[in-house]
Amino acid sequence: MTDTSASLIARDAAVFLSQDLSSPCTSSVRCVEGIWIEDHAGRRFMDFHGNSVHHLGYAHPRILAALRAQIDDLTFAPRRFACEAATELAEELARITPGDLGRSLFLPSGSDAVETALRLARAVTGRWKTVSFWGSYHGSGFGAAAVGGDPAWRNRATGPLPTGAEHVAQYDCAACPFNHPGPAACGLACARAITDILRREGDVAAVVAEPMRSWPLIPPAGFWAEVRRACDETGTLLIFDEIPTGVGKTGRMFASAHEGVVPDILVLGKALGGAVLPLAAVIARRDLDRAAPWSIGHFTHEKNPVTARVGLEVLRVIADEGLAERAAELGARTLERLQSMEGRQTGLRHARGRGLLLGIEVTDAAGRPDPARAERIRKASLEAGLNFKLSNGATITLSPPLVIDWSDLDRALSILEAAAGACQP
Repeated sequence: MTDTSASLIARDAAVFLSQDLSSPCTSSVRCVEGIWIEDHAGRRFMDFHGNSVHHLGYAHPRILAALRAQIDDLTFAPRRFACEAATELAEELARITPGDLGRSLFLPSGSDAVETALRLARAVTGRWKTVSFWGSYHGSGFGAAAVGGDPAWRNRATGPLPTGAEHVAQYDCAACPFNHPGPAACGLACARAITDILRREGDVAAVVAEPMRSWPLIPPAGFWAEVRRACDETGTLLIFDEIPTGVGKTGRMFASAHEGVVPDILVLGKALGGAVLPLAAVIARRDLDRAAPWSIGHFTHEKNPVTARVGLEVLRVIADEGLAERAAELGARTLERLQSMEGRQTGLRHARGRGLLLGIEVTDAAGRPDPARAERIRKASLEAGLNFKLSNGATITLSPPLVIDWSDLDRALSILEAAAGACQP
């Protein structure tokens, strides 16, 4: 570690509030570009984490050009004033989202967007209960943390969360103890935990979930179609949180497209800001625009032309460069490589993914999840120039930018394979 890096880390620790998963910092960053992070010692890392913001990589030239042009043109618009950039972004989202999703609100973070979606669901249904998954993360606000099932945000330190949030176990076909006669039966069985609550309670405002768990975990065939039927039957809204999975990452513009299911409310964030600015969106069915008498999501930067222009350019770049289709192609090749790594000798198993959101489990000699070994593999990979996230204890989650070259992707997979081989179970 250089003197510059050590000094910056020390200064950081002296002025930021400490919290789990954010502090203390272990390194410093000097610059980011494309798929790369560079620290003050000149070490470069392929970033397969990126907090899900870097679908276009870092410092994409079209994003920076759009940002500079908008700053020269118009830097701010109060929310009671219409502005061209924000209106264009809302129109584009209405055009590319499925079904009749055509009414938007823009917000500074995904957590805020989830909170606003919950307020809208309560307002239009007159109900206040929700159903979501244990282990899920939907944001750090009190309402978002209540529907989330991540224990990191459900702790005694912050006290009780808002009530009315029901939780069910997440689907996991790899760990399922039942011998279902085919994928359709598996989907129906896994969905029953949700559908039974909706039919029994009869007053649930919304089901809130990622259409595909972002660490990642793919739902069984027919799962969301069955939940959609139960929502329609009981008057429950379906809210899909596509903050980590949307905007082309899974090989489709929206992960829900793989399921053939249209939500009532779609939430986007992270990558929508182009790895430059914080931006999230709530897009609802047009007929749900019934909350005018109430405040459901007032934000000072609700129609900020600079953030909106960046979001609009993100969508245009993905369309112009065919990045969702590219993610599907590269993801299929990557999944084949990950599957070839599986086995008792490597201790890697259950490779899966869609597009460029992939994962593989790290296990011990007995085939059980091994978080300690997963951390050793992560550190060895980082030393070799590859940064990725560990999820759910022992899941290596790989989320490279959609603009990555296959040569870099192939090299990253070789680093991972070598690290796994060096850190034997």
